[in-house]
Amino acid sequence: MHNPVGAHVPVAGGLARTGLAYAREIGAETVQVFVANPRGWATPPGNPAQDERFRADCAAAGIPVYVHAPYLINFGSHTPATAESSVESMRHSLRRGREIGALGVVVHTGSATGGRSREVALRQVRDLVLPLLDELTHDEDPVLLLESTAGQGFSLCATIEDLGPYFAALDAHPKLGVCLDTCHVFAAGHDLSAPGGVKETLDLMVETVGEGRLKLVHANDSKEPWGSHRDRHANIGAGHIGEEAFRELMAHPAADGVPLIIETPGPKDAYAADVARLKGLRLP
Repeated sequence: MHNPVGAHVPVAGGLARTGLAYAREIGAETVQVFVANPRGWATPPGNPAQDERFRADCAAAGIPVYVHAPYLINFGSHTPATAESSVESMRHSLRRGREIGALGVVVHTGSATGGRSREVALRQVRDLVLPLLDELTHDEDPVLLLESTAGQGFSLCATIEDLGPYFAALDAHPKLGVCLDTCHVFAAGHDLSAPGGVKETLDLMVETVGEGRLKLVHANDSKEPWGSHRDRHANIGAGHIGEEAFRELMAHPAADGVPLIIETPGPKDAYAADVARLKGLRLP
């Protein structure tokens, strides 16, 4: 099954009006959007007419849709206000995701702040996130997709192995999945550029969280070398990962049919080139 290839698209001016027009211009077969300011706590209601048009147009074109939750969310925070706001923001992203027909909502796994241990932070993750997952009772509800970080600070998930305790804290909930960011895992220490590196990484993911949990890939090359713990995206083939890794990724059984979303440096023509490049790396 082919991997749909697409991009994170801008939606200022309307989901359908702006987002879908942009997607068409760059040849995107799948899209990711923000439904709130990614650097704020506001929870805007959305525009029902735009929602309906966006959902209908994506369905008609067979375009899988994903939402990226705001960056401020941190379920491991020692600050009660941040923890509380994280829950409200996440609930909003999941609700808006359902309203626009999104298959999944991506959230960063966060970090243990205030000198807390990872164990204490993960207990709080459980307390805050399990109730949100239990609210996803409809078939059409999106899946919550965990995205690990490049390993900076006191990150709760950087390596693939770190996903194990995080999944365990959430009882490996059926509405839980993984969004694999290639730049992040490379920076965290998984050498995707080495011969067999992609296979080793994806095999480890299946071993750690089980089959069928990889739901989305953020396909980003890396400006920084392997193990840098720095999150700096490069265009496909223009970084330290190299385009061969993406060919290997799409050929791995764990990634069969899984959509690829680019979050590489713009402008629009660079996005279109990256989408075309990834399509060219797919198995015939």
